[in-house]
This record gives sequence, C-alpha cells and structure tokens, in this order.
Amino acid sequence: MEYEEITKKLNSLIQLDIDAIHAYEQAMKNISEVYIRDQLAEFRNDHHRHFRELSAAVQDMGGTPPEYSPDFKGFLIQGFTALRSVTGTEGALKAMESNEKLTNKTYEEASSWDLPLDAISLVRSNFDDEKLHIRYIQTSLRDRIWEGRGTPTKPGDEARL
Repeated sequence: MEYEEITKKLNSLIQLDIDAIHAYEQAMKNISEVYIRDQLAEFRNDHHRHFRELSAAVQDMGGTPPEYSPDFKGFLIQGFTALRSVTGTEGALKAMESNEKLTNKTYEEASSWDLPLDAISLVRSNFDDEKLHIRYIQTSLRDRIWEGRGTPTKPGDEARL
C-alpha cells in the first residue's frame, strides 16, 4: 500500500476519534452520576491519545493529519448525542453505545488493513480500547447502574458478571 493511501486511511481513523471526543464531551454534560461521567472522561481521553498517536504516525509518513474539529459526520454524531443525552444518563449511554458501535466496526475493519507494522500495532491497540468502551457502556445499560441497583461498573467488571 502506498504511503498516500496509508495516510488517507489513518486520517479517516483520526477523524473518527476527533468526532468521538466531541460526542463524549456532549454526552458527559447530561450525566449526573460522577462515577459514570468519570469513566466516560477516561474513554474520551483514550480517543485523545488515539488522535495524538495516529497524527504522529501520519506525520512520520510525510502526511498531514486532519485538524482537530468535527467533520460533517461528526457534527451529525454530536447532534444525535446531544438529542439523546437530553433525557439523562440512559439516553447519553444509549447515544454513546451507537457511536461506539460505529467506532468498533471501523477499527475492526482497520485492524485488517495492510499497514506498516508500527501503524497496524497502533490501530490494533486502539481497537482493544474501543472494545473496552463498548463493553462498559453495554454492561452499564444492561445493569442500569445509575439506578443504584448494583455497584458502579468499572471496565473489565462485565467479565465477572
């Protein structure tokens, strides 16, 4: 695969992470439970790290990463998240579940791209983060942790449930 094609593909992942950052920020505004909001902040920070590391990889290949702002799709995702989040924690988590399904699907596809070893390792590591995000969100929705029926869920707890 040519470097131009590689950087184009990596830039699509960078844009996805930028859009995810903005969606998480939108969702967190409507979550009153500190432990859930804090967990989503950690996931947002994972996306920040993905953005920084993938951007550095693109620059190392002589490419230019996208600017740190949502694209049209990102504005739609952010708007969708804002609308769903207005109903509170459950709506915010459902919006983020939809967003993370897209992110997981995209990273799963990307993990099979023909990329240089350092880039594919980075993509696969990011995909591992994404799988953790969706598991936490789905477990939280299933257990309705904001209702106080159980103990606050931490990533990895779903394996013990």
